[in-house]
Amino acid sequence: MVQPAQKEVYTFADCLTWDEHDRIEIINGYAVMMAPPKRIHQEILTEITRQLANFLEDKPCKVYPAPFGVRPFEQSGDTPDDVDTVVEPDISVVCDHSKLDDYGCKGAPDMIVEILSPSTLRHDRIVKLDLYQRAGVREYWIADPQSRCIEVYLRDENNYLKPHEVYTAADTAKVTVLNGCTVELSKVFPEEK
Repeated sequence: MVQPAQKEVYTFADCLTWDEHDRIEIINGYAVMMAPPKRIHQEILTEITRQLANFLEDKPCKVYPAPFGVRPFEQSGDTPDDVDTVVEPDISVVCDHSKLDDYGCKGAPDMIVEILSPSTLRHDRIVKLDLYQRAGVREYWIADPQSRCIEVYLRDENNYLKPHEVYTAADTAKVTVLNGCTVELSKVFPEEK
């Protein structure tokens, strides 16, 4: 992976010049390089995406696994030089098709799932939780491969993402933003063989 040219502030315009295989997020103008995910990360991502995609078949909402760019604060009329935050959530669910373009999602997805790894623990629990809260994400899941659980945060009446539920591998997790949708966690966190 080639490091982006050193700058004080990066924008979406810079992203458009980088190799599409580079895993770099920009948060408030700062470039954050991401390590390649481990196998367990990809297995969890695939299973949650599979279950969500099966539920959403023939429904208006769509699920997008990483790599999928989200520009959570982009406004109508912004140019790529105006956009200083571009992230790649592990899983995004978008119900408003007007937010979708060729590069991903401009604005907040309805639901985001991040899968923890040792290198992203602080980033996902603090930085991205704050970012998604400010952007207006309605439901945020943090999947923890170590403890084999899902922490669910929901937007409250004051527009804060608040802890709602913790589901373990034995549970079926309810997706609040998708009426009638559940995720069977015994398939997400199967017993080791």
